[in-house]
Amino acid sequence: MKLLTSLISLFTFLSLAPKAQAVCPICTIAVGAGLGFSRYLGIDDTITGLWIGALILSSALWTAGWLKSKTWKIPHKTALSIVFFYLLVVPPLFWMDMIGHEGNQMWGVDKILLGTAIGSLVFTAGFFLDKYLRSINEGKVFVYFQKVICPVLLLSLTSVLFYLIVG
Repeated sequence: MKLLTSLISLFTFLSLAPKAQAVCPICTIAVGAGLGFSRYLGIDDTITGLWIGALILSSALWTAGWLKSKTWKIPHKTALSIVFFYLLVVPPLFWMDMIGHEGNQMWGVDKILLGTAIGSLVFTAGFFLDKYLRSINEGKVFVYFQKVICPVLLLSLTSVLFYLIVG
């Protein structure tokens, strides 16, 4: 009976919970928790940073696209979105003492920051790879979900490369 009551209470709580917002402090905490969990699993911070950088840039570009669909007069929507999302994630990671350690560096740069920068670049390369593949195929995709596959494939390959480098 106690289990049934608990399950009903949990279901009621979850069904009444408000929708999560795409931009919120909870998201930053989630990134920090994910980073902590990846450290627990033994995943190098450079590799985790790759995916953090891609997530930041993807969220920023999605938000910029959403802002462009509105009639609001906001100048430089894409640039502002990108800066906003990096500020939403990177400084809190510093304040949570997850970045900025001397012993956690690669090539003289903090591993998370290095991974974040490279992940952002790789995500951008995946975006342009999708555009290029469409341009040589008369504007059509070669495979379904190509827009997702290109960045994820490049990020996965880069993760493997860093795994081999870090050892």
